[in-house]
Amino acid sequence: MRVLILGGTTEARRLAGLLHGTPGLDLTSSLAGRVTGPRLPPGTVRVGGFGGTDGLTAWLCEHTVDVLIDATHPFAGTISFHAASAAAAAHVPLLALRRPGWVPVEGDVWHEAGSLEAAAELLPGLGRRVFLTTGRMGLAAFAGLDELWFLVRSVDSPGPPQPAHMEVLLDRGPFDLDGERELLRRHRVDVVVTKDSGGDATAPKLAAAREAGLPVVVIRRPPVPEGVPVMTDPEAAARWVVRRIGGL
Repeated sequence: MRVLILGGTTEARRLAGLLHGTPGLDLTSSLAGRVTGPRLPPGTVRVGGFGGTDGLTAWLCEHTVDVLIDATHPFAGTISFHAASAAAAAHVPLLALRRPGWVPVEGDVWHEAGSLEAAAELLPGLGRRVFLTTGRMGLAAFAGLDELWFLVRSVDSPGPPQPAHMEVLLDRGPFDLDGERELLRRHRVDVVVTKDSGGDATAPKLAAAREAGLPVVVIRRPPVPEGVPVMTDPEAAARWVVRRIGGL
């Protein structure tokens, strides 16, 4: 029986590790290929896109996939909708695996935004030295804020368009609280921007901002396609897969 995991996340690698070696199961993990030197899961790995919904549908049919798992990043919204449409067209069961989102606690000064553009509109009223942790793909939304300075943390170097005044910090989580405290202090950050990615790897920046009394602009994650079941735990998702395989 064949399982395809749309991955690239910690949860996807964990799920692949749990399923790898299961008797009678042929497992493939697919990575988008946007990050240099990705952490590879166990088992067969393919890298690159499918060519939209039609391409993914064709791949599912050609490889006679029995179960599809969407374990992509919470903000990889396009592939999630392609997966839902392709799974329906190919009559393949689909499960979304998503880490829980962050929840504000006492002391947090959060400002929610529905998009990168909405976050950019909020910034001039919140601070002048911005710690931007939204990845390298969306810098165009902040490119016109010439009166602000940005510290941009990213796994890979960002390309244009980008803010006029910025410093790039190439780094990959997990990050610790002491390091995040020092980063905010050293760069005199007065506002933080983040996507609601969830998980523990990058959460210490929120605790550091809370301790310093800094405002945080939190960009809400896009919804999972309607009708797609969602799990937040790789172990539960692995059990779901095994049950589906057993019923085929």
